This record gives sequence, structure tokens and C-alpha cells, in this order.
Amino acid sequence: MRGLSRVTSPVSTSFDVPAASFAYLARSASSLREAITSPDVGMRYAHAHVAALRATAALLAARAQPSARGPRRGRPVQRNAWVLLAEVAPELAEWAGFFAAGAAKRAAAEAGSRRAVTEREADDLVRDADRFLALVEESLGLTRHLPLAPHLSSVAPPGQRSGQRSGQQSDRPLGRVG
Repeated sequence: MRGLSRVTSPVSTSFDVPAASFAYLARSASSLREAITSPDVGMRYAHAHVAALRATAALLAARAQPSARGPRRGRPVQRNAWVLLAEVAPELAEWAGFFAAGAAKRAAAEAGSRRAVTEREADDLVRDADRFLALVEESLGLTRHLPLAPHLSSVAPPGQRSGQRSGQQSDRPLGRVG
């Protein structure tokens, strides 16, 4: 993913979407299903985070292109997927920051830490990754998938956080105001 830059068109049509993007979207949905069915809280969190990462890869495959810059001295600068997402899709920068902030928890959960995440955090991340996948699909000019997260049993109904009224949906990462 090195040397990618922003593309001028913010929204693609389904005719512009490369096959790799469809493959990443399918893998993202698969990771969401794994998250939903995982009895282990840490793995549920990790699978949800991977689902968001794969949705990001789908968007980067469609929108990013090699930078036109000439050869550079020294080692090329490597940027992670969340940094690239914020550059390529500024409208999703807040989501990029949200998921980037969860990377350390994901690593701890994958390493087997039982205290890395709570059940509530894992279920919330599954719903957030599900919503994010839908936003990526829409951003690519595709129809949003049917939400997978309603199958979770958690304290708050799908798409609703504490302090959010029933029927009120948000397409923003949660925990932010404004």
C-alpha cells in the first residue's frame, strides 16, 4: 500500500469498482459473520476489526492509485491502511481514527488477553464494523448489505448506544460529538 495517493472521484459507480474490491468486501462480510458467531469475546473484537480493515482495503483498491512522485531518497515512507483511508476518503477520516485507536486492543485480543476487551466493547465493534462496511459499499456506488449485527445479543439494540434515542441512527463513529 506504499506510495498511494488520493483519486479525484469521491464516489465510484459499480462499473468502476475493480474485482479486488468485491473480493475484499466479501472477505469483510465473512469476517463479520465470524465475529458474530465467535463465542470468544476477544476473537469477536478481532474479527470485527479485521472486517473493517478489509472494507478499507476494498475502498483503497478502488480509489487509491500509485503516486506520480519520482524516486525518493532513502527508505519510502510506509503508512498503515487507516492513514491511507483518511487520505483517500476524507469523508471516512473519523472512522479511520476510530478503528486505528482499536488496533492495540485487537492485537491484545489476538494474543489471548482476556482483559483486552469487554463483551460490550466486542459487540459494539461488530455493529460499528457492520455500519462501516455499509458506508464503504455506499461510497463505492454499491447497495448497502443487509445489516449482520442485529443477530448480536447485547445491552443496546443494534445501531443504538447508551444516550441515543430509539430510532436514531448514526453513520459516524461513536464516542464523538459534533
